Amino acid sequence: MNAALARFLAVDYGRKRIGFAISDPLGMIASPAGFLVRREGKRPPITKIIARATELGALGYLIGLPLDQEGNETGWTAEVRALGAEISKRTGMAVRFYDERFTTAAALRTVKELGESTRGRKGDVDALSAAILLQHALNVRN
Repeated sequence: MNAALARFLAVDYGRKRIGFAISDPLGMIASPAGFLVRREGKRPPITKIIARATELGALGYLIGLPLDQEGNETGWTAEVRALGAEISKRTGMAVRFYDERFTTAAALRTVKELGESTRGRKGDVDALSAAILLQHALNVRN
């Protein structure tokens, strides 16, 4: 059990889509919870992210931190950190960051192992990536 991350909304924040996952009330299992399509060049859809968290009864946020392959922060990392700071400011909820390297690759591999195609399902892959991110955080903290 990982009460520290119970009912957390994981956010896989991308330039085109935002994948979501939610942890169970005991903080043991992460489940994909949909996605949002982003319009590149537009402001981050913070209100929609917060609305999704409210719909799911989230008590906090776990946001995937995009690092380069060596684990260094990038310009995109700074943008994601700013997103987290704004969510925390607006909601007063805990916002944690977690290394998201290789979660999309793991999600793509999972879909292919199931014999499925990712064609037209990129949002589902992003939600699965968020679930992998959250499950990894849950496992590490247990």
